[in-house]
Amino acid sequence: MNDKIFYDTNVLRYAYDLNEPEKREICKSLVSGIFKGKHRGIISNQILAELYNALTRKLGVEAESARVIVESFIVSSNWVKVDYSHRTVRAAIDVSRTFRTPFPDTLIAETMKENGIVLIMTENEADFARLPGLDIRNPFIR
Repeated sequence: MNDKIFYDTNVLRYAYDLNEPEKREICKSLVSGIFKGKHRGIISNQILAELYNALTRKLGVEAESARVIVESFIVSSNWVKVDYSHRTVRAAIDVSRTFRTPFPDTLIAETMKENGIVLIMTENEADFARLPGLDIRNPFIR
């Protein structure tokens, strides 16, 4: 794990979003680079679940196609999968209340912290910037 970059759901989703061609091209390049082994990416089980939901509910991808897409991330050794525990949930609740941040984003940040990851690739700079200890990289800002 050279880069130790955690990828947020929006980056993965845009790689499959036909309605956002410019964002799709950028994110498709990032995601396919990881699948091809140019570098490794980190995601959590939460991201996998959010991706399936985004594909089926926001992008209108058929359930079976979305399952295949999510499965490709699951089986890829270039995508490191991390998870969280009940202690992570407890910490995320406290941090979310303290900093008034959306709970799903706070749970991502606490999962990263628990796994020694500080860098997140996301379009969602506003919410993650309110959480301490994170470096944020927006793929759409050069």
